[in-house]
Amino acid sequence: MARRPSAERRQQLTEAAIRAMARDGVARTTTRSIAAEAGVSLSVFHYCFDSKQALVESVITTITDHYVTLVRDALRPRDTLQETVRAGLQAYWDHVRAHPDEHMLTYELTQYALRQPGFEHLARRQHELYRDTYAELIEELRPTMDLRLRVPVPVLARYLAAMTDGLTLNYLVLGDEDAWEGVLDTVTAHMASLVAPQES
Repeated sequence: MARRPSAERRQQLTEAAIRAMARDGVARTTTRSIAAEAGVSLSVFHYCFDSKQALVESVITTITDHYVTLVRDALRPRDTLQETVRAGLQAYWDHVRAHPDEHMLTYELTQYALRQPGFEHLARRQHELYRDTYAELIEELRPTMDLRLRVPVPVLARYLAAMTDGLTLNYLVLGDEDAWEGVLDTVTAHMASLVAPQES
């Protein structure tokens, strides 16, 4: 059997780690169980990742990439800014509802990193990644919709990261599917008031 490229193996192991951690919890997931989940030998794992820190960082980045790709695709300009914002928010929300265990894992990863000596920087990196991702999406949308921002991009990006993080945790705890349509509409209206089209 041909040897798979290292980057492909790393991605295979990262996806296996996400499945194992979402199912068993971060603390109970071992390198051996991840290798078994991926169907590779333990030596392959250690060849691809030189530390558990490197694996956790790869897991955080990959989970974020899962939904950012969907949001970016959904954020194509529509007739109004509110419709555009709502479509992006809905794409994210659909991912939360379809993959609650994956999103629950992100909170567990934060707590794990904060409590594990030497891993604290990964929790910071996780939330910097959320902020930077929103800043990137805002910058991508600005020229296509000729937007005038009422707040600086770093402020808006951090606000959006905090807002979606809080909404996601609230949903994971409370559920209540019927309540969220109105919540998302309210959030969309507020976001649109912070990012307005250029006046002619």
